[in-house]
Order: sequence, then C-alpha cells, then structure tokens
Amino acid sequence: MNTNMISNISNADLETLFDRSKPFFQLMTYYGCALREVETKFQVLNDEFKLNYDRNPIESIKSRIKSPRSILEKLERKGISIDPENIVGSIERIENSIYDIAGIRVICSFPEDIYKIAEQFTSQDDVTLIRKKDYILDPKENGYRSLHLIVEIPVFFSAGKRYVKAEVQLRTIAMDFWASLDHKLKYKKDVSDQEYIAAELRKCADIINETDYRMQELRKLIEK
Repeated sequence: MNTNMISNISNADLETLFDRSKPFFQLMTYYGCALREVETKFQVLNDEFKLNYDRNPIESIKSRIKSPRSILEKLERKGISIDPENIVGSIERIENSIYDIAGIRVICSFPEDIYKIAEQFTSQDDVTLIRKKDYILDPKENGYRSLHLIVEIPVFFSAGKRYVKAEVQLRTIAMDFWASLDHKLKYKKDVSDQEYIAAELRKCADIINETDYRMQELRKLIEK
C-alpha cells in the first residue's frame, strides 16, 4: 500500500486501518471526551452569564470529530505519510500534527459576546491556549469571519490524566449563516459566474458584519 497516496486507500482499507484498530479507537475516545469537557465549560459560562446579566450570550453549541478520511486527507495536504505497518506510529503523527480533530463551534448573539466568552474560557487554569486566529478583525479574503482557538485541556481517565487538543470556533448567528452558505456553494459543480458569486459573497459578508455591530449597539440602547 502506498503510504504517501492517501487518496488511493479504499474505504474498506480505511476501516481496517483505523476504525478497527484499538489505538485509533482510543484516540477518538480521547477527543470525544475532550469535546464533552469543553462543551460543559461553555455551558457553565453561559449559565453564569445569564445569572449575572439576565441573558444568554451563547445561542447554540455544535461539536464534531473528523472522520478517518478527513484526517488522512489533511495529513496528505501537510505532506505527512502514514505507515499501515506501524499503526501506533501513525496515530502519534496524527495526534502531533492535526489540532482540529476535535472541533466545537460556539454560536453567540453578538460580536462582543464572542470575545468575552473566549476570554473567560481561556483564562481558566486548566485551559492552555495553543493558538489564536481572529478572522473577525482580520477576515479571510473571501469574507469569512470567526474567532478560532486551538486549546489543550486535561481529560481524566482511570489510568491518569491525558492532555487533548481541540479547536474552538466562535462566531455570531449571522457569521455562521454566511459560512454555512459559502461552504455549500463551494461544493456545487459546474457553477458559472464564479467570480461574480465570490464578489457578491464578499459583499454579503461585509453587510452581515455591519449588521452584527449595529444590532449590538441597539441591544446596548435597549439595556440602558
């Protein structure tokens, strides 16, 4: 089996190589447990915010774990090969090179809620901030906006403590709507006028961003 050409690995091979291997199952279990830990932290912050300010800043929380196919494709994009004969070594490469296997998306009401919740989350003494990318202040070229955090948290098991990395994305409802639509359009085939559509999406992103902040100011006026 060619360890550098991940795209040539069949679904059956993937299932045998990862889904049926105990080390991979253990790793995915660690990520699943980490997601529950992170989600609980945000739920607690949301409840506390409600107690102090009489409103919930978090509208919803979504989580996911990358599929074996997605993990392997990302390894290939990074130029990292896998060795089917050394599954333990391959698992170590995955854990040490991909930080967004466990992903959680926190949808907030307003932009300032994003920063307040993110600060409260990362200031907890068992949360280590590995990397932060602010695509709200510095959006991507296509208009994408979101606050991305790579964090590491301890997860406690019967055999001891294990540190697990996860990606947290915080965005407003409007940002999430835009990102979802942009994602769907990207996977449409044979779309004409792609440049026009990309330009319009960029304009929509700017309009949505302006609306987010105007709504935020209206909320402040109401709460005076």
